[in-house]
Amino acid sequence: MSDSNSQLVDAADIRARIDTSKPHSARFWNYFVGGKDNYEVDREIGDQIKEIFPGLVDVAVASRAFLGRAVTYLAGEVGIRQFLDIGTGLPTADNTHQVAQRVAPDSRIVYVDNDPIVLAHANALLTSTPEGRTAYLDADLYDPDSVLEAAAGTLDLSQPVGLMILNTLGHVADYDQARGLVDRLMAGLPSGSHLVISDSTATSEGMIAASNAYNSSGAVPYYVRSVEEIAGFFEGLDLVEPGVVQVTAWRAEEGDPANPTNPVDAYCGVGRKP
Repeated sequence: MSDSNSQLVDAADIRARIDTSKPHSARFWNYFVGGKDNYEVDREIGDQIKEIFPGLVDVAVASRAFLGRAVTYLAGEVGIRQFLDIGTGLPTADNTHQVAQRVAPDSRIVYVDNDPIVLAHANALLTSTPEGRTAYLDADLYDPDSVLEAAAGTLDLSQPVGLMILNTLGHVADYDQARGLVDRLMAGLPSGSHLVISDSTATSEGMIAASNAYNSSGAVPYYVRSVEEIAGFFEGLDLVEPGVVQVTAWRAEEGDPANPTNPVDAYCGVGRKP
């Protein structure tokens, strides 16, 4: 089932907005996790960055595995039935709605993105169990009030929500602005809501070099931050154990084949709104 309230632009407009002359973060990430929704320009910069810093592939894979564990925790142990996934990227295996509805079929999920390449694949995301709902909004992280207003068409914002912002905040160049956007989104959600963040971090020379190479490719820049800055997004929230840690360390089972064994330059956390 799909949600008739989804704010989707028409296919011709989407195609007109897609630029295949420059690399694109969602397609580039899709290439790294083994997806098919990418172009030669994305694979070229991907291969170039793999030569500079092969560990970025592990970052992509480990970040995806963290998504699955975090959503499973929220839908299972916490009992959250609503998820707002901002900057969702391209569909692969085990998207937020698939993980959540496997645990709780009545879960409702709203995806938010304003990127044409992602919108072009929105129909692949717009599936749901009969008991739940899945919606896709053509909306912008930089306008949190509009995001919340549109999400309220599918979600009950008087009840706890899992706010997912994974590998997205690095696109916001100014850290204080990024903090402000997160704070405004959480302000619109009730007590018991949870914030889930993961992002690449400036924790090795290789990751910094990879980030610089990507940003000089003509793509929309992505800025890696310190672990302390990632932790700052959770100020005022109750951090869920084990706190802000590498994505491979957040409630991972030993020997999980989906989780790289090498240390990765990406940190994450889950925080509860009191």
